[in-house]
Amino acid sequence: MGTLPTDRLIVLDHPLVQHKLALLRDADTTTKDFRHLMGELAAFLCYEATRDLELEEYRVRTPLEETAARRVSGKKLGVVAVLRAGLGMLDAVLDLIPVARVGFVGVYRNEETLQPVEYYCKLPSDLAERDVLVLDPMLATGGSSSAALQLCKDRGGVRISLLCMVAAPAGIERVARDHPDVAVYTAAIDRELNDVGYILPGLGDAGDRLFGTR
Repeated sequence: MGTLPTDRLIVLDHPLVQHKLALLRDADTTTKDFRHLMGELAAFLCYEATRDLELEEYRVRTPLEETAARRVSGKKLGVVAVLRAGLGMLDAVLDLIPVARVGFVGVYRNEETLQPVEYYCKLPSDLAERDVLVLDPMLATGGSSSAALQLCKDRGGVRISLLCMVAAPAGIERVARDHPDVAVYTAAIDRELNDVGYILPGLGDAGDRLFGTR
């Protein structure tokens, strides 16, 4: 059984995160509100995942005087959305880091075997030079997330973090086994998976709730 060290598994316990997660779980939350809440939670996760970005000193002039200030020191960032539910996190992350290069990975789970099937991959060519944030709201069996992480590594990615809304123990163990170097940021560790691989208590199918499909 794989395990992630505490510095590689970060659960955001901020009160606002937990409040918004509760609303996200609620079956009565509308598609519009679900989409908005997912963006808000993604921003919190991105904020935490970028906590260690390097800063540099420079001078800035306020309306009153010149003063010392700090800015991100030009470190390159990449964001990879796992289709389709990862799209619900993308805009909020880009609002925080608009200069990031963006990639997309299409992976779906075979409902009979529960194994990931890749159908699309378009990634920045310079992932080796970037800190990479992979966006995948539901870390369930871990198969799709692990496949997406491997695709990023195959394209040169080295410094990679996975951002998800909720995570099941099975998914955490899968990532720990396949990618022990990847940090996982989540709003909650849920109890278990049901017999068809859905997270319990979870929040349902994130893609369906995000786009109003069934």
